[in-house]
Amino acid sequence: MSTTQEICDRLEAAFAPRELEVVDDSESHRGHAGFQEGGESHFNVRIRSDRFKGLNRLARHRAVHNALGADLMGRIHALALDLDV
Repeated sequence: MSTTQEICDRLEAAFAPRELEVVDDSESHRGHAGFQEGGESHFNVRIRSDRFKGLNRLARHRAVHNALGADLMGRIHALALDLDV
């Protein structure tokens, strides 16, 4: 399974989002720190979920990191998050 699919699956399970977009942006970071051939090192994630209600920005980010888990987070060099209700 690809890292992109793992991210999607874990976020779907944790947040039941109305909107979820996961973009592998690795190629635009070629030559930069953390780039790896084959991609799947840099991601942009956009989530809209009612489960973010009442959470501030930091709490939302922590919730996403926890949902992805240490194993998956350890394989990702960069993760840009756009999180809202």
